[in-house]
Amino acid sequence: MIRFSKVNKWYGEYQALVDVTEQVGKGEVVVVCGPSGSGKSTLIRTVNRLEEIKGGQIFLEGKDVHEKSVDINKFRTRVGFVFQSFNLFPHMSALDNIILAPMKVAGKSRKVARDKGMELLDRVGLANKAESYPQQLSGGQQQRVAIARALAMEPPVMLFDEPTSALDPEMVGEVLNVMKSLAREGMTMMCVTHEMNFAREVSNRVWFMDHGRLVETGTPDAFFTNPQSERAQRFLSDLRGH
Repeated sequence: MIRFSKVNKWYGEYQALVDVTEQVGKGEVVVVCGPSGSGKSTLIRTVNRLEEIKGGQIFLEGKDVHEKSVDINKFRTRVGFVFQSFNLFPHMSALDNIILAPMKVAGKSRKVARDKGMELLDRVGLANKAESYPQQLSGGQQQRVAIARALAMEPPVMLFDEPTSALDPEMVGEVLNVMKSLAREGMTMMCVTHEMNFAREVSNRVWFMDHGRLVETGTPDAFFTNPQSERAQRFLSDLRGH
């Protein structure tokens, strides 16, 4: 579904991604982890071109996403993206946040978009909050609305960039539960997260990054019980120390 081939990215002199080559299969859940500044968020943001790459190629369903001919707005409807900081429109209700793109981008009627929007709110456990504005919702509720909004365009791929790191601890579970249900339904997902229990329980594979390099990949079982690289061993022992 997603393929990275020798992907490189610089910010000035600083190389943020170094020859990243890997792929995400259809229906696979991949968790990208690693220390702060390791390139995790940069990598996931290259998939829907929030970050442009300086070398290599990225393919989504076999199409080179950084090709000049790609219609970026149309392409982004195929990739759901959930941000760390919700990014909901504050002047719009939860439901209106969800139905905006299906109406404006996909040309759906208000009724069709509303029906689908209510179905999605129900799916994330917030059908009773359809008319609430973001400031009337908790952080966990806002993030669940953001997930519903990303699903509204029916993308084949969902990307999550540290979706729980801005949340109070008691709200983390409600967001992870929605992500778990998506995984059970077979959604292809790439998740940058510090939630190692989620990685262990839900992911098919873990990618470990450090200094812009993909240092190690493996099943959750292999990664957590027998990490191969010295850097991953140190990372996991630091986590256990906390």
